[in-house]
Amino acid sequence: MRIKRWLVVFTVFVMLMSAQVGTLHADSTNSQPNPQGNTQASSQASSQEDRYDALKRFSQVLGLVEDYYVRDISRKELMDDAIKGLLQQLDPHSAFMTPEEFRDMQVSTSGEFGGIGIEITMENGRLTVVSPIEDTPAYKAGLKPGDIILEIDGHPTADMSLLDAVNKIRGRKGSKVNLTILHKESQKPETVAIVRDTIPILSVKSEDELGKGILYVRVTKFNENTTRELHDKIAEFRRKNGAIKGVILDLRNNPGGLLNQAVSVADTFLTGGLVVYIQGKDPASRKDFNAAAQTTDVQAPMVTLINAGSASASEIVAGALQDRKRSLIVGERSFGKGSVQTVIPLSDGSGIKLTTALYYTPSGRSIQAEGIVPDVAVPFEAPREEQPQDLNVLREKDLSHHLQNGADEGKTAEPTDSKAAAMLKRDNQLRLAVELVKELPRIKALQ
Repeated sequence: MRIKRWLVVFTVFVMLMSAQVGTLHADSTNSQPNPQGNTQASSQASSQEDRYDALKRFSQVLGLVEDYYVRDISRKELMDDAIKGLLQQLDPHSAFMTPEEFRDMQVSTSGEFGGIGIEITMENGRLTVVSPIEDTPAYKAGLKPGDIILEIDGHPTADMSLLDAVNKIRGRKGSKVNLTILHKESQKPETVAIVRDTIPILSVKSEDELGKGILYVRVTKFNENTTRELHDKIAEFRRKNGAIKGVILDLRNNPGGLLNQAVSVADTFLTGGLVVYIQGKDPASRKDFNAAAQTTDVQAPMVTLINAGSASASEIVAGALQDRKRSLIVGERSFGKGSVQTVIPLSDGSGIKLTTALYYTPSGRSIQAEGIVPDVAVPFEAPREEQPQDLNVLREKDLSHHLQNGADEGKTAEPTDSKAAAMLKRDNQLRLAVELVKELPRIKALQ
C-alpha cells in the first residue's frame, strides 16, 4: 500500500517535472557548454534530493489521511486538492485546472460562451468582482467592482476555488444563476437572479458625435478580434466624418485579455519603439514587444481614460501611451495586475496556470500592485439620480500574496446625437476628456 502511495506521488512529480522541463527547453536560447557545469550539476543534484525529501514527507501525510481520516476520500481528489492548495498560496492568479476545467479554459477568447459577463478574483477566501463587462447580464443586474459573491445557487464560495466558481457561474444561455451578493458599502447581502446569455465579447464600441472630428472608442476587453474591430471603427469614422482631430480611448472597467492584442492596439497610435516587456526571475528571460516601425496613420491628439477596473492588458496600453508621451491619461489609478500567467498542460489532461513573469512599461515601471497613475486624476461622479458603477473599487495591491483651436473650437458644442448627449451628461470624466483633447494642440504649442 505504501509503495503504491509513493508511486502515485512520484508519478505526479514526474508529470509536473515533464511539463516544467518542456517549457524550459522551449524557452532555452543558450546551447553552449557551461564552464561551471560541475558546480551546476552538483547544485541540481542537491535540489533534486530536496524535492524527493519533500515528496516523501507528502507521501507520509497522504498515507495518514487515507488510513485514519473520518471518511473515505479518493486519492485523486486528495491529490487535486493538494496541488490546488500549493498553487493558490503563490498568488491570486496561479491555479490548478482539472481536465474538465482545462478544456473550459481553452475555449477561444473570441468564441461565444454562456455566462453573465464578469471578471472575478478570489481574495482571502472571498469571491470578489473585479469588473462587470459592459452590456452583459452582470452589468445590467448592477454588479459592481468590489462586490463579494457569497453564494452561487446556494453553494457558499468561502472554500470554493476560482475555477470552480467560474464553472458554476457559466452555463447554458437562458438558464438562471442565483448569486448572493454583498456590496462593499452594505451590511446586508442580497440575492440576485441573473439569466445567462451568450457572451460574444464584442470588444470595441465607438461614438462620433462627442465633438467635431473627435473619435471616441471604448475597448471593453482584449480578445483576438480587438485590433481589427478598432481599425474598422477608425475607418468607419473617416468615411462618415473625414479627418480625425482628436481621439478618446476609453479603457475604464477593461479587465484585460490577450497580450498581443494590447501591443497591437498601442501600435495603432505609436510609431515604432517599445510597447512593453516581460521578465521572469531570470534576467535573461526578458522579452520585448515593439510597435511597428512604420508611421501610424492616427496622429491626432489623444486622451486615454482609466479607472480601478482597468487591469492587465489595458494597463499595458495606458502605460505605453503614457511613457511614450503619446496620450494624456485621465481618470483614476488602475487596478495593478502586472503579472504574466503561463498555461502549462499536464500529461493527464489537466493543467496549471502559473505566474511566470511581470510586465514592465517602456520606462521600466512595474505595473504589479501599483497600477497606472493618471496624468490628470479625477474621480467619477455619479449623477444624483443614479448609483456609480465603479464606486466600490478593488485593486491588485489589495489582494493577498500579490506579486481646442479657434473661437468656435474654444466653445463646447452640445452634441446633437441623443446618445452622445446622454453619455456626456452622465460622465464627468468623459466631459473632461473631450475638453482636454481639444486643448492638447494649444498646450503642446506652448511647450
